[in-house]
Amino acid sequence: MFRRLLPAILALMGAAAVSACAPQTVYVPTPVGVPQVPVGPGCDTRFQVVNNSSRPIYSLQYSHASRNDWGPDQLGQSMIPVNGVWNAQAANAGLYDFRITWNGGGAAELRQINICRASRIVVTNRGLYAQ
Repeated sequence: MFRRLLPAILALMGAAAVSACAPQTVYVPTPVGVPQVPVGPGCDTRFQVVNNSSRPIYSLQYSHASRNDWGPDQLGQSMIPVNGVWNAQAANAGLYDFRITWNGGGAAELRQINICRASRIVVTNRGLYAQ
């Protein structure tokens, strides 16, 4: 009896192992009005904002490019000092828009950045660029 069940048990164990190793697609909740885009195993939505400018960054806003607004200031009561780094993670894959405001005035924007490909948003005195 056991010899008859053993091949069936091994087949089930193999199927479970294959499905456990198969790439998984994760859906992260999105704000209202933003299309849900799968964040697959090849998409890391973590990024850093690096302040290589000569002034502290007073506010940082970013949102999915499909939105019509910037969303809230992500820094709250904090600032990103000169040569400082701020770590963040976008909620979904896709294109994002970024906006910073410097302490003392002035702002810069960067649009349509693929968050799966960019891991750094660098702030300079001339503006923003993605790496």
